[in-house]
Amino acid sequence: MKTDKQLLPEFVAAIDLGSNSFHMIVARMEESGTLSIIDRLRENVRLGAGLNDQGVIDDEALNRAFECLETFAQRIRELPHSAVRIAGTNTLRVALNAQTLIDKAEDILKHPLEIIGGREEARLIYLGVAHGLATKEGKRLVVDIGGGSTELIIGKGMKPLRRESLYTGCVSVSKHFFKKGKITKKAFKSAVTEASLTLLPQSADFQAGKWDEAIGCSGTIKAIGNIVHDEGWCENGINYKSLIKLRDALIESEHIDKLNLAGLTENRKPVIAGGLSVLIAVFKSLNIKSMQVSDQGMREGLLYDLVGRITHDDVRDASVEAAMTRWSVDKAQAIRIAETVELFCHSACQQWSIKNDQIKSLVKWASMLHEIGLQVSHNNYHKHGAYILANADLQGFSRQEQALLAALVLSHRSKFRIDSFTELMKPFVKTGKHMCVFLRLAVLLHRSRSDLAIPDVTISVNDHDINLRFPEGWLDENGMTLADLIKEMNYLDTAGYNLSYE
Repeated sequence: MKTDKQLLPEFVAAIDLGSNSFHMIVARMEESGTLSIIDRLRENVRLGAGLNDQGVIDDEALNRAFECLETFAQRIRELPHSAVRIAGTNTLRVALNAQTLIDKAEDILKHPLEIIGGREEARLIYLGVAHGLATKEGKRLVVDIGGGSTELIIGKGMKPLRRESLYTGCVSVSKHFFKKGKITKKAFKSAVTEASLTLLPQSADFQAGKWDEAIGCSGTIKAIGNIVHDEGWCENGINYKSLIKLRDALIESEHIDKLNLAGLTENRKPVIAGGLSVLIAVFKSLNIKSMQVSDQGMREGLLYDLVGRITHDDVRDASVEAAMTRWSVDKAQAIRIAETVELFCHSACQQWSIKNDQIKSLVKWASMLHEIGLQVSHNNYHKHGAYILANADLQGFSRQEQALLAALVLSHRSKFRIDSFTELMKPFVKTGKHMCVFLRLAVLLHRSRSDLAIPDVTISVNDHDINLRFPEGWLDENGMTLADLIKEMNYLDTAGYNLSYE
């Protein structure tokens, strides 16, 4: 399905909040459907370096992040929300005070910030790299060494086939093994061994023989590629011999302050030893002989994924379809619920001042997946479904989006669990509860699971008052629905809503 060109935004932007660097990319959407990059910004924020042993990002790192975002904000504040994607990765996945950064970042940028899971990060990395490569037959391995995590992806063409995210990166390894910038042979050996142990469970699935070419991306691999080329150790890409030469040069220097290597920037020095340790472990564990280096990565992947959403080629639709098939969801019933929820949204969203198309899409997907837990157990299936949706690998969905899906499914029947909504990201708290009301009422009206059309029900809302109007005499003839409505009045009352019907 193609979108009317007049509805397309002129500019789109993506921001990648990595554990070592923050990146922003801005592009113009051409009428041909291509993207023309018009601006790139990168700041070496070192967010992961500020993560202490208690899992808290220190004030110094937070301030570096906010200063960088103030710069980025000047470029994107005026863009509509639908034209911008901002994603946080490993450090924001694990930091106990991540919400502090998220709240302030959203205030600065005037756009929502997503936290994405490791495998979703891997998918976006592959998408960005694949768009920058010539089409080839065969499979490729893509490796991205970030500040706090390393992603491995095997894909073919534009499709990732296997994705993993491992908790080892240039910042975390440098902090642990190369403290205060000291570099020793013993520390290198320990760092490579530790990274190899982290890779071991995945090595069989990603080693040579499973793919035809290896591609590296990210600041770490690009920096190493620049060094080994400028030093004359490898003319094309990176090979294992050049990595060992670089390792020996680092050990000989004894400290990052004494490093004097062609192609090595000052910003990269504090994390080069940790990043090199991980890359050596990747080469050894996966039997890589040589690796080409890509200039593209996750921020480009974010951008291409955003364009897909704008042009109605949203990977989340495919993820929902796949989940429905895997968990044997009754598609006919799911469609009935989704269509009725859509009717309620059309009638009442404006009355509730809900203008966010994102949440309308999310409640549609929750409607399609509300019975996903039935394959686990009929008893408390809504709880099983919520657990699945909160923890599953759903391509295209951020962690906050999955949390909303889980909250909607958890409260689509029986008790309305207000607490599950108060813990959501700010834009989802109030509107999420309102959308859950629509989902609950749709499920109630389709309790019979019949193909017969439900009556022409009119819904109207005002603040926390909800009124349903049925055709005259219909409720008298459908006593079970009437009994359900009486129960629902009590459930919604505990959630702060007043339901009436006539």
